[in-house]
Amino acid sequence: MQKQFSYYTVRMTTCSDLFRIIPRLMTGSLIVLLVSGLVGCDQSPLASSPPSSSAPASLAPPQPATDDKPSAGPPATTTVPEADSRPRIVAFGNSLTAGLGVSPEHTYPAQLQKQLDTLGLHYQVLNAGVSGDTTAGGLRRVSWLLAGKPSVVILELGGNDGLRGLSLPETRSHLDTIIKRLKEARVQVILAGMKLPPNYGEEYTTQFEAMYRDLAKAHALALIPFLLEGVGGDQKLNQADGIHPTGEGYRIVVQNVLHTLLPLLKSGESHSPTSKKKA
Repeated sequence: MQKQFSYYTVRMTTCSDLFRIIPRLMTGSLIVLLVSGLVGCDQSPLASSPPSSSAPASLAPPQPATDDKPSAGPPATTTVPEADSRPRIVAFGNSLTAGLGVSPEHTYPAQLQKQLDTLGLHYQVLNAGVSGDTTAGGLRRVSWLLAGKPSVVILELGGNDGLRGLSLPETRSHLDTIIKRLKEARVQVILAGMKLPPNYGEEYTTQFEAMYRDLAKAHALALIPFLLEGVGGDQKLNQADGIHPTGEGYRIVVQNVLHTLLPLLKSGESHSPTSKKKA
C-alpha cells in the first residue's frame, strides 16, 4: 500500500504539473503564430519592391539613396535627368573637377553649365570628379563613364600622379588607354593639361607637362594647355591648401575651359548623329 500510495501521489503530482504547463504551452504557441504572421507581413512588400541596383541617372558620383528627397512622383529609377535629351558634357577628373572645398554651385562644371546656358548652348554638364583620383582610378571608371553616353569628355587627370611622384610612363599609359576607349566609343575628348610645383625637379616637371602635349598630338585632341592658368599660385584665388581654387578661382578655370570647348561645340561635330555614324 505504501508503494501504491507513493505511486498515485507521484502520478497526481505529475498530472498537476501538466495542467499548469498546458496553458503556458498554448500561450507560447499563440505568440509564435502571431510573430510568424507579423514577419510574413513585413516580407511581402520587400519581395514586391523593385531591385535597388539600376543605371545611374547621371554620371556624377552615385549618391546614397537616403539623400533622395521623398516624393509622390515616379521612383528613383526614373529620375528627371534620364529624360534630359541634351548632349552630355562630362567633366571627368579628380578633386579639381569635383570641387573639393567649395559648394556644389561653385565647382567649375556647375559654373560651366551656367555659362553655356547663358550662351544659348543646349548641353548638360555633368560632374564626374572624384577627389584623390589618379589615372589608374580613372581608367577603372571608364566603363561607368561610357554607360552615361557622353558626347564630350573633359579629361582632367594626372595631377595626383604627379604630386605622388608616380612613374610618368605608367601615368601616360593610363591616360592613353582612357583616351583610346573614349574615342572608340566616338566620344569627343578634351584633354586638360596640368603642371607641377618646381620642387619636383626640372626633369620630372618638364616631362610631366610635355606628356599632355604629346598625348593631344598623338590622338588629335583639343588641349587646354593648363587648366589652372591664371589661378595656380595666386593666394587670393586658392584655398588655404594652395592647390584647390576658390569659387572665384573656378570662374577663371571655366574661361580656360570655354576657350577650348566653344570652338568644338560650335562646330557641331561633338553631337551630330550623322557625323558619329560616319566616324
